[in-house]
Amino acid sequence: MLRPVVVGLDGSRESLAAADWAAREALLRGLPLRLVHAWQAWSPEESRLPELDAPRFWARRILRDAMDRISERHPQVYLSAEQISRPAPEALISAGAEAELLVLGSQAFSGFGGFMAGSVALATVAHVPRPVILVRADETAEAEHMPDADGRPSADGSYREVVVGVDAAHPCEEMLAFAFESAALRSTSLLAVHSSHLSSAYGHVPGTANGKAEAAHALASALRPWREKYPAVSVRELVESGRPAQLLLNAAADAGLLVVGRRIRPTRLGAQTGPVAHAVMHHVRCPVAIVPHE
Repeated sequence: MLRPVVVGLDGSRESLAAADWAAREALLRGLPLRLVHAWQAWSPEESRLPELDAPRFWARRILRDAMDRISERHPQVYLSAEQISRPAPEALISAGAEAELLVLGSQAFSGFGGFMAGSVALATVAHVPRPVILVRADETAEAEHMPDADGRPSADGSYREVVVGVDAAHPCEEMLAFAFESAALRSTSLLAVHSSHLSSAYGHVPGTANGKAEAAHALASALRPWREKYPAVSVRELVESGRPAQLLLNAAADAGLLVVGRRIRPTRLGAQTGPVAHAVMHHVRCPVAIVPHE
C-alpha cells in the first residue's frame, strides 16, 4: 500500500502554500495526497445555537476550500481529506507516522526574511518518525524553478538545486536517501555541505588544512555509495570552516529544497529537533525537509 503525502491544514496562507507544495510533490512521487485538519469540537453533536456551530462550520470549510483549490490546480493528484477531532500536534503526529512525508506551513518573520516554526510545527517535527517538510506562505511553483531566459519567474524551467547538510563522521543514511531521491525526482543537482569544524573527530585541529582535507575525504566517502546508486544526479561537495547552521543558511540561499537530519534521541525534556535543524527551520527561505534518523 502506498503511503500518502500528508499535509496539515489550519486555513492560513502558510498551510495553503504547504498544500500546493504537497500536491506537486505527490505528483512527482506518484503518491496520493491526504489533507488533514485537526479540530476539537465542544460536542460531537451539532448545536441549535448558531454561535456554537460557527467553529464547526469554519473547520469544515477549511477542508472544503482546500480540496477545491487542489482539485482545480492539480486535477491529476489522487486526493482525500480528513477532519480529526484531536489536538493539532497529536493529530499531525499520528497522521505523519502513516505518511511518506508530512508537509506543514511555517509562519514568516516580519523583518528577517526567514520563517519560524510555531509551537504546533515544533512539537510535530520533534515527534513524527517520517520526514517533515516546512513550507513558507510565499512558496510557489515558480520559486522551485530557475527563472526563464529573460530572468522572469517561471514554473517551466529546471528545478533549483537540492542542498543537504552532512555530518561526514556520522552520515545519516535516511537523510542522504531522501536528498538523493529528491534531486533525482527533480532532475537537478545536489549540493552536499559539511563543516570542517567537525573535523576534530578525524584527529586534526578543526579548520586547519589537514582537518579540512580529512573532512573532504570523509564527505566523499559518505557520498560514494549514493553517487553509485543515483548516477544521474550531479553532486557538488562543499567543505568549509564555520558553524554548520550558518553554512547551510548560506548554501540554501538559492536552493529549491534543504534537507537536514534530526537524531531520534529523547531526553528528559522530551524529543528535540537539534540545534542545526532548529536554526534552519527558523531562517531558511526555501522549503526545509527534516529527516529523522537513529
